Amino acid sequence: MCLAIPAMVVELCGKDEALVDLDGVRKRISLAMVDDVAVGDYVIVHVGFALQKLDVGEAEATLALLREIARAQQAAGEAGPAELP
Repeated sequence: MCLAIPAMVVELCGKDEALVDLDGVRKRISLAMVDDVAVGDYVIVHVGFALQKLDVGEAEATLALLREIARAQQAAGEAGPAELP
């Protein structure tokens, strides 16, 4: 299953790239499809590309839901990543 997940921009790297943080995991992504992104903004990231900006409240609610799903899967003994962002 492919997911697009919220990540916070921590550094702008040139014209169309940024470094994002997702619970301590940092990744360089493309901003080619999104305009007016600044440090501190949340963006939806899929396969290394920011798809759109996201407001802080919506990003935090989505991340909280992903963490809850991960905890439920771990409690049920389902295989999966140790942690989700």
